[in-house]
Amino acid sequence: MNRHSYVEFFRQTSPYIHAHRGKTFVIALEGDAVSLGNFHSTLHDIALLQSLGIRVVLVHGARPQIDQRLALSGITSDFHDGIRITSAEGMLCVKEAVGSTRLQIESELSMGLPNSPMHGAKIRVLGGNFITAKPVGVRDGVDFQRTGEIRRIDATAIENQLIDGAMVLLSPLGFSPTGETFNLSYQEVAAQTAIALNAEKLILVGRAEGILDGADLVRSLSLSELEDLMTSSPLPQQQLLNSAKQACCHGVDRVHVVGCEIDGGLLTELFTRDGSGTLLMRNHKEVIRPATIDDVGGILNLIGPLEEKEILVKRSRELLETEISRFMVVVHPEGLLLGCAALYPTSEQGSGELACVATHPEFHGQGIASRLFDAIVTNAQQQGLDKLFVLTTQTAHWFIEKGFTEANLSDLPSQKQSLYNYQRKSRIFSRTI
Repeated sequence: MNRHSYVEFFRQTSPYIHAHRGKTFVIALEGDAVSLGNFHSTLHDIALLQSLGIRVVLVHGARPQIDQRLALSGITSDFHDGIRITSAEGMLCVKEAVGSTRLQIESELSMGLPNSPMHGAKIRVLGGNFITAKPVGVRDGVDFQRTGEIRRIDATAIENQLIDGAMVLLSPLGFSPTGETFNLSYQEVAAQTAIALNAEKLILVGRAEGILDGADLVRSLSLSELEDLMTSSPLPQQQLLNSAKQACCHGVDRVHVVGCEIDGGLLTELFTRDGSGTLLMRNHKEVIRPATIDDVGGILNLIGPLEEKEILVKRSRELLETEISRFMVVVHPEGLLLGCAALYPTSEQGSGELACVATHPEFHGQGIASRLFDAIVTNAQQQGLDKLFVLTTQTAHWFIEKGFTEANLSDLPSQKQSLYNYQRKSRIFSRTI
């Protein structure tokens, strides 16, 4: 990557860095990921998230490590509906495997060698008895023995550690009030923790590159689409989807399913528009809403290139801040500002000016401006307006397609006539709404 490409890439990631800073991410790391050759890179990328100001709770699995310990001990372990049946003797192997995996993760996150991604990170990794569990008991005539389910997550204790700047590491073990230890599903631990913390994201990292529909990677899913896919998915993917559904239905806005075999897959998913895996959202569509003062920076980024080309009249930050109530914006589910437009009612009754229509250059041709225009029309009608006019130098055809007809300077409200810029030679269009 040459210098220009690197600078441009870094600039493109900055909106995501700003959006993620201070947010809580619960990351579930599949046990298989620990045995992969790029396990170091995966953990270093997670450490980078912490360094960028993201509050990270890391939950690890240990299924293959448990299988290996059980095999070495000559203990057979059965499954029912994808859930391991954990005997008392098998529980000893579970503790050994989970403990060993946890130490491996902590060791990796403690690195600080010069010329390594962890140099200067100084990440504190903390854990504790944050999970109260109870036995699964007998289901369908099957006694799950020392396999448990979550009774309570101590969200306050975890939150205190995050506020103090630590990364919290949770293992798939829970403890009863009587001191018993239970084997838990790491996916359930992650989902319940994300719910308890009201986390911004739950991120499920494993061998699967994302959610598959047959052989095709699904880039994004809504809750309704998730329901349809669950019935046709194999059991491992059903378990992933069930954890995602559980989190989304209980307040977690976004769940990502990311592959760990692709180097940098986690960072690509979180810091680029296209991502690398699957994004599941409670609200799958972009949101059109009135702009707030927090949108000023995003609007300036949208209209800046158009102002330089003299397609739009230049607006200062100060002017935009005073006029922000006139704007509506389109916001991507990930928080990126996709478009904006403004409506200025005039002193003459019943008319208003449509101005400053802009869309993100990477989202042209997706109907964003049209949906924004419809929202502006609805807003104008609610304000009692029955006519819109617009002044444009280069986008006349778009407005004609929206039902505008060309007008004369004398057709403008008298206030606007006196402000007309003869040097720009803007064409005037109007439309009854």
